[in-house]
Amino acid sequence: MRLVGVYDADGTMRGEVAYWVGARLGRRHCSLCEITHGSVRERSDWQACKEGLPVLFDTYHRNDQPDDIRSVAGGHAPVVIAETDTGHEVLLTAAGLEACEGSIDRLVEAIEQAALDRGLTWPAP
Repeated sequence: MRLVGVYDADGTMRGEVAYWVGARLGRRHCSLCEITHGSVRERSDWQACKEGLPVLFDTYHRNDQPDDIRSVAGGHAPVVIAETDTGHEVLLTAAGLEACEGSIDRLVEAIEQAALDRGLTWPAP
């Protein structure tokens, strides 16, 4: 029904600044942020990619994720979760996102492969 990504950062002003500074100093890293964001805001090519997906792709930060997503993520971030008509499934963990090496195309391929591996299918248009 939808995909949900959880960033390994907090969505408060302080959290955003702390992450930005930490990332510039090499002390903080979120592989999902690396894929979806430039140095300040969401990448335009990521926005276009999301619009082309057959389901919504919502993102949250560690501190603002819904309780059901938090429960499935088990305190891990970054992560990508599939929300299906029967529940939730983790599709990509931090290691899977790191393997995408900042590439939007690799992220989509990894999501498609993980969904296929779990017997999930995209909803009919």
